[in-house]
Amino acid sequence: MNTHLPNHRDRRILSFPAVHPCQGISTGTLVASLITLSQTICNFQPQIFPTQKRNARETIRQISIISIFLQEIQDNCYLIPNSIIISFSELHFTLQKIHFLMQDCTLEGANLLLLSKSRHVADQFCSLIRAVATTLDVLPLHRIEICDEVKELVELVAKQARKAKFEVDPSDEIATKKLHSVLHQFERGTEPKLHTMQEILDYLKIKSWNDCHREIKFIENEISWLENRDCNEREVPFLSSLVGFLSYCRVVIFESLDQNSDQYEARISTEIISITCLNPDDFRCPISLELMTDPVTISTGQTYDRASIQKWLKAGNKTCPKTGENLSSTELVPNTTLKKLIQQFCTDNRVSFSKSCNRNRDITRTISPGSSAEAHAMQFLSWFLTRRLVFGTEQQKNKAAYEIRLLTRASIFNRACLIEVGTVPPLLELLATEDKTTQENAISALMKLSKHSNGPENIMGHNGLKPIISVLKNGLSLEAQQIAAAIIFYLCSVKEYRKSIGENQDAIPCLVELVKEGTTCGKKNAVVAIFGLLLLPRNHQRVIEAGAVHALVSIIDPSYKDELVTEALAVIAALAENFDGANAVLEASALPLITRMLRSSASRAGKEHCASILLSLCVNVGVNVVGVLARDITLMPLLYSLLTDGTAHAAKKARFLIKILHDFNETATSRLKGSSVLRQLNGLELRN
Repeated sequence: MNTHLPNHRDRRILSFPAVHPCQGISTGTLVASLITLSQTICNFQPQIFPTQKRNARETIRQISIISIFLQEIQDNCYLIPNSIIISFSELHFTLQKIHFLMQDCTLEGANLLLLSKSRHVADQFCSLIRAVATTLDVLPLHRIEICDEVKELVELVAKQARKAKFEVDPSDEIATKKLHSVLHQFERGTEPKLHTMQEILDYLKIKSWNDCHREIKFIENEISWLENRDCNEREVPFLSSLVGFLSYCRVVIFESLDQNSDQYEARISTEIISITCLNPDDFRCPISLELMTDPVTISTGQTYDRASIQKWLKAGNKTCPKTGENLSSTELVPNTTLKKLIQQFCTDNRVSFSKSCNRNRDITRTISPGSSAEAHAMQFLSWFLTRRLVFGTEQQKNKAAYEIRLLTRASIFNRACLIEVGTVPPLLELLATEDKTTQENAISALMKLSKHSNGPENIMGHNGLKPIISVLKNGLSLEAQQIAAAIIFYLCSVKEYRKSIGENQDAIPCLVELVKEGTTCGKKNAVVAIFGLLLLPRNHQRVIEAGAVHALVSIIDPSYKDELVTEALAVIAALAENFDGANAVLEASALPLITRMLRSSASRAGKEHCASILLSLCVNVGVNVVGVLARDITLMPLLYSLLTDGTAHAAKKARFLIKILHDFNETATSRLKGSSVLRQLNGLELRN
C-alpha cells in the first residue's frame, strides 16, 4: 500500500483530504502502513510547534502507545480476523488526518494564521483523538491474540482519549488576546505600541524580515483562495487585518533586509508589458485601469466595470469615483454598446476577453482595503515610509523604496495611499543615487505607482519625466533602464503626456537604443513604449528619424520569443502606414523578412501585422514592391488562408492585397497601366 501523503502545498491548510484504504487490502499491508503512519506522527517534536505544544505532546503520546500495539501484532504475526480490518481502516483514515494536522501546525509561514485559529485547531485535535477513541472502543481486542499488557495499554488509551481535554494553551491564549488587541487598535485608527507587536512576533518565533514576509505571502494566498471561490466573506476581512499587522511589522520593526530577501520575490521589478495592455482610454475602467468586461453606467453618466463600481459602493461610498458628485441613485445600467465595442477590440487584437475578465476580478479586490484595520495600518505605513524617504539614511531610503515595491505590487489601495501622502517626489529624487540597488528599488516603486490612475499625473506634475529619462539613458543597470521604459509606457496612457515625452530629445533615441542593446525584457518594454508614443501621429517622424525601423527589423528573427517579434511587427505596421515609414521599412531590407514571417509565424496576430505591413508598402511605395510580391508564388495561398482563418481586420488587409496582386498580374505587360492601377489604389482609405 502507498503510504505517501500529499504534500501540504497540494492542499489548503487545515483541510484533511484523507482516503480510506481499498477494500481488498491485505491485513499485513494495512498493519505495516498503520505502523509507518503512526511512527511518522510520533517523529514530530512538540518543541518545534510554535502553538498547540500541549495538544501536540498529548497526541504524540497517545499515538505512540497505539504504535506499540501495532508493532506487537506485526512482530508476532498474529492472525487478524477480516472483521477487524474495518476498524483498522477507520484508524488509518483518522491517523492520516492527524498527520495532516501535525504538518499544518509546523508549517513554515503559517504561525500567525494558526495562532489566530487557536480555538479551531484545538477543536481539531480533540475531534480527531475522540475519533481514535471511538475506533478503539469498537475494536474487538478479544479476537486478537496479543498479550494482556498491550491490551491494557490500548484500553487505557481509549479511556484517556475519550476524557482528554484538548484546550488552547494558556500561553497561546495570552498571545491571541494581544493579537486581537492590536488589531482592534488598528481598526480604531490608533497606532499600537511596538513592544506589544514585538512580543507577538517573538512568541511565534518570527525573528527576521524574511520570516515576516513569508507569513504575509502565506495569508495572501489564503485570501486569494477564498476570493477566487467567492466564499466565506467573514474570513477575508480578518485575514486582511492580519496582513495589515504583518506588513506594519515587516516595515517598522525589521529595520534591515535579510541578505537573501530577493529569493522570495524572484526579481519582482522585472515587469514585462505588452501592447495589448494599451487599450483605448474609453475601454478602461477609471477605477481599475483595466479593460472593462462588464461596463455599466451610473447616475452621473460615467461608465465603470461592474466589479469595480460594486466594490466601491459596497465600501459605503456614495459619490462618483471620477467626478466626486453625489449619486442620486446606485442603479447600474449595462452599457451594451460599449461592451460590444470592447469585445470587437478583443477579437481584432487577439486579446482574450475571458482572461481580461479574470484579471479584473483579481485586481478589483484591492481597490478598497480588505478591512478597516488593514486600511489604517497601510495609512500609518505610508507616512512612515514617506518620512524615511525624506529624512532616513541611505540604507533606510533603500529599504523604504523596496517596501513600496512590495506594497504596491498588487494593491490599488496601497498605491493610492502612497501617492496621497507624497511618496512620488522623494522617490524621483532617489533616482539620482549612485547605488545601483537603491536606484532599481526607486524606479521599480515609481513604476508600480505609475499604474494607478493618479500616478502619471503625480509623476509628470513633479517634473518626473526628466529623471526617469535620465535613468532610461544612463541607468546604473539594464534592469533600471528597462523599468524606466515601462514607466514611459504607462505615462503614454495619458494623451497629453505623449506630446511631452515625444518632444524630449532623449526619450525616443534612448528607447531605440534599448531595443538594440537591452535584454529581452528591456527590448519588449521599449517596443511597447514606442508603440504608445505612436498613438500621437506627430511622434511618427521622430521615431523614424531615431532609427527605430532598423532596430525593430533586427528583432524579426526566430531567435527571439514570438511575443516580442509580434509586438515589433505591430510597431513596424504602425510606422509603415505613412510614406516615410514605409520607405524606411523598405530601406531596412525588411520585405523578405516580412513575407517569411507571414509564412512561418505561429502567431495569428503576427500574421495580421505582416499583412498590414505588406499592404502599406504596396500603397505607399508602389509598383516595385508589388512586383516583388507578385513573383512570390507562395504569397497568394497565405493571403487566402487569412481570409478564412484570420480576424476580420486581417481578412480586410488580405482582400486589399489580393486585389492589388490580381490587378498587377493582369496588367503585367503594361507598366504604364500598372502604375495607373496603383495610383487609383493609393486613394483607397485603409482603416486599421
